[in-house]
Amino acid sequence: MKKNIHPEYVDAEVICLCGNKTTVKSSSSNTIKVELCYNCHPFYTGEQKIVDTANRVKKFNEQSKVAQKMQTHIQAKKEKINSKNKKDNLIKEKPILTLRDMMDALKK
Repeated sequence: MKKNIHPEYVDAEVICLCGNKTTVKSSSSNTIKVELCYNCHPFYTGEQKIVDTANRVKKFNEQSKVAQKMQTHIQAKKEKINSKNKKDNLIKEKPILTLRDMMDALKK
């Protein structure tokens, strides 16, 4: 090996957000801060953990709630139109001769 071209490796402490600390060899710094480690990573723990640094999950959930409200609103409008059309069709199908026939048709 050539001399004076390789970096010096020192012991660096890796600190995770969960509080776990480990020691590794590093040439860049003495402390390294990470969000996930082997102690809290979903692959190793088997638990689902959402890492959301830009609130993307929260924004997606809000958008899906708005979309769900719109779907229910549209569905209610369609049902209202369909019920009105059914009443109109009942009136057209059965000839109305008296006021009683008209009231019976509107009740249906």
